[in-house]
Amino acid sequence: MDTEQQQPAATAEPPSRGGRWDTVQPWLTLAARLGLAGVLGFAAATKFPPALSVQSVEAYQLFSPALAEFIGYTLPLFEIALALLLLVGLATRYVGAVSGLLMIVFIAGITSAWARGLNIDCGCFGTGGTVAPGETAYGADIARDIGFLVLAAIITVWPRSPFALDRLFGLHR
Repeated sequence: MDTEQQQPAATAEPPSRGGRWDTVQPWLTLAARLGLAGVLGFAAATKFPPALSVQSVEAYQLFSPALAEFIGYTLPLFEIALALLLLVGLATRYVGAVSGLLMIVFIAGITSAWARGLNIDCGCFGTGGTVAPGETAYGADIARDIGFLVLAAIITVWPRSPFALDRLFGLHR
């Protein structure tokens, strides 16, 4: 008999990140989901009647009148759809990514208006259009949208959260 006893081979289990993150992450994502859903829902609601949204899009002077009208009418509906999907937690990762891309588009539009010297309200929450010089808040608008982009990034990277329909389909347990 061999005098040396063999040690069992170590299993190749991935190391755990730690209990605290595993406990906090789903709730952080839930907060991000609900926060971004609330923002998108509120933004959509303030764009009704759609003529207000059309006016906001036209103020950026980036699109033909027909395209600005199309965007103005469809943007609130798109925001409502994203808000509802985030609220119920369906296709969470994808909706988070699309919401993040939407925030990037908003940031680019505001930056474009600022760079071209336009004096407009962003129209993010209600009426937009021309404002008096000095009444623009481009820096604050961009900072706010970067904050919303961070929420979207959290949702995209860590989509697992409680009270999500994704769980019913076996996603992000």
